[in-house]
Parts: sequence; C-alpha cells; structure tokens
Amino acid sequence: MKLESIGYSSSFFTCFLLLVLLFVANGQPLVPALFIFGDSVVDAGNNNNLYTIVKANFPPYGRDFKNHKPTGRFCNGKLASDFTAENLGFTSYPPAYLNLKSKGRNLLNGTNFASAASGYYESTAKLYHAIPLSQQLEHYRECQNKLVEVAGQANASSIISGAIHLISAGNSDFIQNYYINPLLYKVYTADQFSDILIQCYSNFIRKLYALGARKIGVTTLPPMGCLPAAITLFGSESNNCVDRLNNDAVNFNRKLNTTSQSLQKMLPGLNLALLDIYQPLYDLVTKPSENGFFEARKACCGTGLLETSILCNHKSIGTCANASEYVFWDGFHPSEAANKVLADDLLTAGISLIS
Repeated sequence: MKLESIGYSSSFFTCFLLLVLLFVANGQPLVPALFIFGDSVVDAGNNNNLYTIVKANFPPYGRDFKNHKPTGRFCNGKLASDFTAENLGFTSYPPAYLNLKSKGRNLLNGTNFASAASGYYESTAKLYHAIPLSQQLEHYRECQNKLVEVAGQANASSIISGAIHLISAGNSDFIQNYYINPLLYKVYTADQFSDILIQCYSNFIRKLYALGARKIGVTTLPPMGCLPAAITLFGSESNNCVDRLNNDAVNFNRKLNTTSQSLQKMLPGLNLALLDIYQPLYDLVTKPSENGFFEARKACCGTGLLETSILCNHKSIGTCANASEYVFWDGFHPSEAANKVLADDLLTAGISLIS
C-alpha cells in the first residue's frame, strides 16, 4: 500500500534531519509539547489502576525499560511514541495522565491519555473497561484548564496550537472487537465496519481541532494479519500473515488517507499528517534478517504465539533472553527494537508537523 507521499527532495530531507539533530543537541524540543491519544500501542500506564484485564504493569513488561521496571507499557522497553518524544528533543516522555498524583507544571511538555483496548469505536473500550476516546478528550480538556492555571491563557494556547497531537487507534476495534464479536461481524462487512470507524475518526479530529489542536499525526493500521496472535487465531494453522486481515487494514488505511485529506482542506490551519506504520512493520515481518532481526513469527514473551497482557507474565514459559532479536515483544505489540525502527519512520512521515 502506498499512501500519498510528501514531495521533498533527498537534499532537503538531509538538511532537515541535520536541523533536527542540531535542535536536539542544543536541548531545544522541536515543538512545545506532545499529547498522545489512543490504544495499547501508545498507552504509557493509564490502564494501571483501572478495573480491566488489559494491563502491562507487571514483569516481564518493562524489563528493558529504565530501572528495569514495568510502567504499564505493552513492551519490553520503549514505545514508538517514547522514541518519537526523544526524536523531537524532549528529555522525558509524556506521562500517563491518570498516574499523575498532581497535575500542574508537569503537563507543560504534554501528556499521554491513551488506554489499552480503546479505539475509534466507543464500544470497544467499554467491552474491556478501558478509556474511550471520548473520555480521553475530556481528560485533555481538564489538562488544558490546568495548563491555563500554571502558564496563563496566552501561553497555554500557544503550547496547544504548537504541540503535536499523536493518535494511534483502530487496531483494537478490529482485533479485539469486530473479528471476535458476532454482534458486529454478522451485521457488518469489514468494509462497512471500517466506514463506521472512519466516521468516528472524523468526529474525533473535529472535536480535537475545536479544542485548539492544529498539528495532528495519525498512525495507520498495522498489517493486522501479521501480528503473531492474529496468525494464531485467524491463520487456519498457517504461519503466514493472514491476507484477509491485511486487506482490511489496507482498505481502512486508504479511507483514512482520503478522509484526512478532506479534513485538512475543510478545517482552516489544520496540519494533519498520516503516519504510515503498515509498510515499515510489514517489511520487518517479511524481511526480518535484512532489518537486523532473527524472529518475526513468534513474539518474545512465552510461546510467542498468543500471549499478551495477563497471559504474558513472569511465569510465562519460553520467554526469550534477548528481545532485540524479535520484531514482536508479545502477541500484539512490537519489541523496543522494532519500535525504534517504526519511530524513525514516523519522524520522516511527520516532517510537515515540525518543519
């Protein structure tokens, strides 16, 4: 799948990267703040204290993160959004909003509202007692009020309009809801369900824009049929990517691209960048050795065929010793090493948000 490419020359791109490195080396973030919304791919711990089974605040999650402690990230170490924060020049990561005991100046550089098992479709989050995007928006509204209190209205408005707002959603809507929910898949085709999600996406962007967001980066769906757990569940005993799921992702991503372009034309001053993670992750899965990885079918945790969340725990038999050799950490989520590759691709895809 090819999304609309950005027409920059290679020399411009080289100069741009040098500029990024110069800013970062001087300790100057490229944007004032980073706000994050979405699902488990970017959740930094908001689910930790929720009444939900979808958590990652226990070993072996976080074993390669700083202090080797779990934080609620669905990874052995850093998320792609953590690397993105580093690439933007921040010296810390946007904190999980619900984990903050006090909310004040620690919000000035942004925060993370994402909740594992959330999605564009409101019912997906409710199925797992996660935080739906509508509630994440309410948390963002609260955050803005706190920013006004500590920085003043003018500074708060400047932070919000200059900040990057990163959104990752849609995967849980399909994998954790549509494909396993007869109330959905017997009523809607995958194409019809994707239309519903796109409408939810459009509404979310409009509401985020109404709250002052002007720089928004939206990740595409990954190659869902290549996730280890998806192959195990839907692959008919094959070890290959499930074409049906990948085709659904490609179809959704096309609609996401078209809708994003329409929104950008419709909403004055909006800078909306589509960040393709489908192709970069597909390349890692189908050509692991060419990208420095040893294993792409199995994840690191446990058998590597299914385990995620509570099934990926310190007693999981077979967990690998070196996660950097694996594209996936658990059945649904990339390893820190893969996240680093994806984050570098996000930086190049999001040039328009910081140039």
